[in-house]
Amino acid sequence: MSDSPTARYAAELDSIRAQGLFKSERIITSPQSAEIQMADGRTVLNFCANNYLGLADHPDIIQAAKDALDSHGFGMASVRFICGTQDLHKQLEARIASFFGTEDTILYAACFDANGGLFEPLLGEDDAVISDALNHASIIDGVRLCKAKRFRYANCDMADLEAQLQAADAAGCKT
Repeated sequence: MSDSPTARYAAELDSIRAQGLFKSERIITSPQSAEIQMADGRTVLNFCANNYLGLADHPDIIQAAKDALDSHGFGMASVRFICGTQDLHKQLEARIASFFGTEDTILYAACFDANGGLFEPLLGEDDAVISDALNHASIIDGVRLCKAKRFRYANCDMADLEAQLQAADAAGCKT
């Protein structure tokens, strides 16, 4: 067998396929909704999207997106702290802050980013995060970025949760 990276990667992919672990990309040919059309012609129920409120294909949202494309183009081309923030984003943040009665809000492009930016400013060295071992990767990464002490418990294991709570208490942490 060749020792080239390409040959090694091909062998690894073959092994992954043989184990039934290879994940194929699903090609969707319709807008996101509860039912979606697949490239192979099937109509399937969509249980894996984050479109909980059904906004991804709502006509008012689609029209607002078209209007924003016409007036502002397609996005910032970088993060806001490099390129700046568009007035549309600041207007939406102000409306959200007003709705919730807060001083300000900040928009994130994805929940992964939001979790990455949430824990670090809120939690300090005296705090503790008691976290399910099977939390989403964004929560795990967000917690890693902060100074709080981390205590993980096994998923659905209330005895382990109790042990981690006691460990956090014994360490003098705020929880």
